[in-house]
Amino acid sequence: MLNHITRLLRFGDDSADEQEVYANIVSGVDFRGAKLWILVIAVFVASLGLNTNSAAVIIGAMLISPLMGPIIGMGLGAGTYDFELLGRSWRNYIVATIFSILTATFYFLITPVADAQSELLARTSPTIYDVLIALGGGLAGIIALGSRSQRTGNVIPGVAIATALMPPLCTVGFGIATANWSYAAGALYLFLINTIFIAFATLVGVVFIMKFRKKTFIDKEKAKRVKRVIYAIVVVTMVPALFLTVGMVRENYFKKQVAAFVTHELHFPSTQVISYTSDYATRSFSAVLLGKEVDTFAINTARQRLSLYNLEGVEMTIFQGENNTQMPPRQNLHANADDAMARLQVSLAQKEEKLKLYESDAKNAPQVYRELKTVCPDAEGITMSYATIVNDSLTRSCRVVIVSHDKPLPLSERDKTTQWLKARLDDDSTMVVFNAN
Repeated sequence: MLNHITRLLRFGDDSADEQEVYANIVSGVDFRGAKLWILVIAVFVASLGLNTNSAAVIIGAMLISPLMGPIIGMGLGAGTYDFELLGRSWRNYIVATIFSILTATFYFLITPVADAQSELLARTSPTIYDVLIALGGGLAGIIALGSRSQRTGNVIPGVAIATALMPPLCTVGFGIATANWSYAAGALYLFLINTIFIAFATLVGVVFIMKFRKKTFIDKEKAKRVKRVIYAIVVVTMVPALFLTVGMVRENYFKKQVAAFVTHELHFPSTQVISYTSDYATRSFSAVLLGKEVDTFAINTARQRLSLYNLEGVEMTIFQGENNTQMPPRQNLHANADDAMARLQVSLAQKEEKLKLYESDAKNAPQVYRELKTVCPDAEGITMSYATIVNDSLTRSCRVVIVSHDKPLPLSERDKTTQWLKARLDDDSTMVVFNAN
């Protein structure tokens, strides 16, 4: 059985000539002339795709880009101890990287639309999954290059799409152009992950799978030192991604537990949860209730059950509509008719004022939404109402505007939208809630 599996995995007649593969990889290392122009154009196209949030355009740019050449060259040079090829590939890699970042920075400096879209934001927080993608893509690429039947197929274009070298460089340019250094650092780290693990996968392919001959024969001690340096670079690159992955897993678990709590603990008679949002960074979440007003005792009872969902210490805020139209108790009217009548008149006046505000919001909502679209193009709708806000420290009433959106909104766009709505409604106490559909 084992022999049969070994025969299936063996290259056999499909294996390309070693010198032919070597020459093919070396020819893709240098960046000058037409290849450099193609790279610049590919970066420009990828920047357009990130700017317009178009996955198809980004994929097209990755297929155009010749950036894979020097990275595979570095892996081949390290695996065969061809230090001349390694140095040459490294120099061309630096040239290609600098030209790419400069092109992307120039584009995002002149573009009239400088908001971070979801395709761009996806390149700012690399995880261990990006390491695995780069490693798998690199292995597939070098095996395809060493195969007669696969080198002209769809493997190499697929590797270019999967490993996504071009978008992180464009995101670095965006971060520099907008002075958003956290975006630039995250995207540059993702690019380095792709670079190092594609090169490392190439090394593994030529040494252990295709068993290429060494170009330079060095003593065993020097060979060990070279291997230690390579493995150290791989480990050092991987460690931050592991920590980021742990954070991502914890955030996903937090959101899952919040969803379970809202589903099972915040369903009250004649009341419905219409939306909720959670924030792992601040360990808090909020929910918007519609229907009969839930009393403070019921809310506090639900709050005490947070620990059952591993949400100890999490701040819960409840927004709910004001439906309390009860008259003052009858005994108060008998005890002090004048005082009861005065309170009733004040209550009626307050409710009339609120009714006017409700009517005004209902009348103005379509116009406010049309104006909001110019400030926040990703907004899909708004809900305007007045609510009682209850949390651990206070209970108060205020206007609430719920902004619905399909795409993730960056924090800067949320802040801008919040400030605009407060100014537009001339109400600085307005509570703005963002609800992802």
